[in-house]
Amino acid sequence: MQTIIKIIAVLLFASSFSKGFAQTDSTKSPLTFSGYIEPYYIYDFGNPDNHNRPSFVYSYNRHNEVTLNLGLGKVAYQTDNIRANLGIMVGTYPNTNLSAEPGVLKNIYEANVGVKISKTKNLWIDAGILPSHIGFESAIGKDNATLTRSLSAENTPFFESGVKLSYTTDDGKLQISGLVLNGWQRIQRVDGNQTPAFGHQLVYKPNSKVTLNSSSFIGNDKPDSVRQMRYFHDLYGIFQINDKLEVTAGFDIGAEEKSKGISEYNIWYNPVLILKYSPSVKHRLGLRGEYFQDKNGVMVASATPNGFKTWGYSINYDYLIRENIMYRIEARGFRSKDEIFTLNDKPNKNNVFISMAIGISF
Repeated sequence: MQTIIKIIAVLLFASSFSKGFAQTDSTKSPLTFSGYIEPYYIYDFGNPDNHNRPSFVYSYNRHNEVTLNLGLGKVAYQTDNIRANLGIMVGTYPNTNLSAEPGVLKNIYEANVGVKISKTKNLWIDAGILPSHIGFESAIGKDNATLTRSLSAENTPFFESGVKLSYTTDDGKLQISGLVLNGWQRIQRVDGNQTPAFGHQLVYKPNSKVTLNSSSFIGNDKPDSVRQMRYFHDLYGIFQINDKLEVTAGFDIGAEEKSKGISEYNIWYNPVLILKYSPSVKHRLGLRGEYFQDKNGVMVASATPNGFKTWGYSINYDYLIRENIMYRIEARGFRSKDEIFTLNDKPNKNNVFISMAIGISF
């Protein structure tokens, strides 16, 4: 705890130091400070006694209590050829998503340094703890179309640790990245694992209304003695239909070896569709439909005959109180082929809950 307090003090000092730079047209501070706070409340009609929501939910996962999903403080440094980011966080999000990390590593949102290695082209090398190159949702709830995270986001990395080489074309329409990683959402490697993991990302923006993304992961996330290679691909598109309607469509598919040296695979997949409708600047609606099939329990272990075969659906309303403050309410449900949920401590195929949150950025 003392270490966290010291780091936060450094962030605050860096922020105050950056404000001392002259803010003129010709001189601008390379240091910026930002933050995000998001308390929430969820009522799960399954009414779990221990207040824990289903095990495959890693964000907004506490029932019937007002608590904090994410409190984040961040310092960023940016010049023409050097960039760096340091973010420290608290809340139920880091408690769950970084539960495997030791000590103060649980509270690191990101910590990375990048160097531009070409004088004429936008070519960078970044290293450290980085935001994930997979998926269209992040831990910053206010930036997402829905209050809670989709099944695709909950079961793919929110963060990663390693080295990334990235190139963006001069017109900004194409970004290409290659990564060497410590594992699948890992800061510290699994004991006994010496296998490097690899990833790629292609982002194509032909115009201001379309974003197309292809991302992959190849690696082993277990000790080498029981190595099971994992192959994963994430494909999505974001389409701004008009000034009021945005559509996001995604499809994830993964395969992992059933056991070391066996050319048989456990396969899972996950389609998702999200509609975001903004009738005005202050009001926004979101609709989501999704399906996740993981029969062999690679990502979600259900210990039931059919494995994890679950539909999800949600509707949410957002109200922008101020430019940096958003109130959100969402109704969401899951329906599974097997009785993997509980209702008043009895097995059930359905799970329904209501969420409320307020996100404040500064």
